Amino acid sequence: SGFFSYLEPYFHSYFLLKFTFTTFLSFATGACLGLKVTVPSHTVHGIRGQALYLPVHYGFHTPATDIQIIWLFERPHTMPKYLLGSVNKSVVPDLEYQHKFTMMPPNASLLINPLQFPDEGNYIVKVNIQGNGTLSASQKIQVTVDDPITKPVVQIHPPSGAVEYVGNMTLTCQVEGGTRLAYQWLKHGRPVHTSSTYFFSPQNNTLHIAPVTKEDIGNYSCLVKNPLSQTQNLCFDYLMLLIYFFFYIGADGPYGLQVNSDKGLKVGEVFTVDLGEAILFDCSADSYPPNTYSWIRRTDNTTYIIKHGPRLEVASEKVAQKTTDYVCCAYNNITGRQDETRFTVIITSVGLEKLAQKGKSLSPLASITGISLFLIVSMCLIFLWKKYQPYKVIKQKLEGRPETEYRKAQTFSGHEDALDDFGVYEFVAFPDASGVSRMPSRSVPASDGVSGQDLHSTIYEVIQHIPAQQQDHPE
Repeated sequence: SGFFSYLEPYFHSYFLLKFTFTTFLSFATGACLGLKVTVPSHTVHGIRGQALYLPVHYGFHTPATDIQIIWLFERPHTMPKYLLGSVNKSVVPDLEYQHKFTMMPPNASLLINPLQFPDEGNYIVKVNIQGNGTLSASQKIQVTVDDPITKPVVQIHPPSGAVEYVGNMTLTCQVEGGTRLAYQWLKHGRPVHTSSTYFFSPQNNTLHIAPVTKEDIGNYSCLVKNPLSQTQNLCFDYLMLLIYFFFYIGADGPYGLQVNSDKGLKVGEVFTVDLGEAILFDCSADSYPPNTYSWIRRTDNTTYIIKHGPRLEVASEKVAQKTTDYVCCAYNNITGRQDETRFTVIITSVGLEKLAQKGKSLSPLASITGISLFLIVSMCLIFLWKKYQPYKVIKQKLEGRPETEYRKAQTFSGHEDALDDFGVYEFVAFPDASGVSRMPSRSVPASDGVSGQDLHSTIYEVIQHIPAQQQDHPE
């Protein structure tokens, strides 16, 4: 037994040399006298940590008493290593790999579970058929082991874009998982090649654009591949088109900054708001790309930012001071320009806006009231004019008569026709030449006809009165 133990390494080397020689002849011929061994693919890509199945098919047209299947493993520049073998249905594995490799004869396929990076290499399968003679055939399968690609992430610097002919852009494609990665950049779905403005990193995962121009505007994507993604059933799982980027070319602004409000009365840079009223301010300016806005409040010689964004709502009841100064700042992060506008908010108990609205609402009523008063006063004046106009006519007529007509004595008995005597009578007295009036009476201003003299008159009204005795005794 010691002698055979001494010769065992030599027998093993002899067996490997014989197997290598017969395997070479089998590869050269592809089959041996009617025995044919086939595999679906001579290159198989496996995923680390998962099981890998290597299918093998063989066929022959001669009676067989024994079928022998042998699997060997080799790495570049090394001798093949025995994994396991079988005769008919009996499997003889190498004790070092008995829990890793599995075969179910007469099926010659091999199962590797789990697959690890050291398992990458060439796997050789040999089939021997014992009948009237011995037939042999073999095949070789190359196995690669890789990690699958995780979802790529593209980062851009600077993230806000760049100015045409001035700034540069850098796009970096990052993948957390995956082995043997190959990167490719696409613009509008077409490959991007090196040019006077396009530069790539050694691994091709970074794209530099220096400087950016108007022609660089477009949709950019990063395509990542590895041996796993080259197979038909994994291609769509690992080809990932990612983030689109837009470059701001020809940036300008801000200019024309202004603040408007939905309520309140604006006079210049002063907004008047009623107490208890909320007002919304809107800050806008022409700019490309759009501005970023910030609002600043000035109180007690201190300034602080109260909000970011184009709109600011001010609740008047929450403002401690009745007069508050605000500042709206607009900033273009591409051009680096900034503009600001200041305004003042005054809070009143009754706002000017409401007073203006009340004045507008009362104006028609005031007009109607004025017209009505005018008509009433006009009617009163007309009534007074009509009432006192006959007296002026009589006075003018009396002033125009000669004095002798008034000195004629006329006597009425009162018995001619008493019913016609009722009415209004006027007694007029003119002064003597000596200037002494004949009877006292009220003074009337002198007219143009009697200048410098006093004219006295008395008006009497005679009414009808029938004594009660006459009614009782008509006699």
